[in-house]
Amino acid sequence: MNDAQIETEIQAKGLTAPRITPADLEANIVSEHYFTAGDGVVGVLAVADAQGKQLGDKVQLRAAEIPDELDLLTFCVLILRNGFTVTGESACASPENFDAEMGRKIARANAINKMWPLMGYALKNRLAGPTDEQVGRFLTWPVPADVYPDGTPGQPGRTGTNLMSAPQAKAMLQYVLGG
Repeated sequence: MNDAQIETEIQAKGLTAPRITPADLEANIVSEHYFTAGDGVVGVLAVADAQGKQLGDKVQLRAAEIPDELDLLTFCVLILRNGFTVTGESACASPENFDAEMGRKIARANAINKMWPLMGYALKNRLAGPTDEQVGRFLTWPVPADVYPDGTPGQPGRTGTNLMSAPQAKAMLQYVLGG
C-alpha cells in the first residue's frame, strides 16, 4: 500500500485528528537535488583541481580511474523549509538495469520515508504545547527599553509583563506554536 492509498483510507475512516499527510511532506520540501556517487567524486576532483589542492593519499584518483560502480548509486537530497536536509539513496546491483530516472524516484521515496518520523516528532511537540519552562522563559524575557508592555515607559533591566498570568501566557504560546 502506498502513501496515497493510506491517505485515502484514513480520510474514508474519518480520522480527523492532527496528523502528517503526504501533502504536508511535499509542502515542507523547498528543493531537491540528485546526483550519483560518481558525480560526487568528479565534483570533488574538479574543485580540488580548480583550487590546486591535493586530496590526500586515499583519494588520488583521476577522472579516468573513477570506478563505474559509483555511477550506480543515486542520491537525493531534500532541503526542508527549516533548512534541514534529508537524504535518500538508491543502489543498482546490475549495471544493465540502471535507469537514472528510476534511481532518482527510488532515492526520493527513501528520503521521503525519512521525513515521516521527523515531521511526526515536530507535530507531537506542537500538540504537547509549551512547557512550563518555556512559559517561564517568556514571562522573564528581558523587555527592550523601547517596548511598553503595560503602557508605562520602558525600564532598563525589566523582564516579563504584568499583562497576563502564566496560564494566559501558556495559552498564547500554544496558539503561536499552532497547537
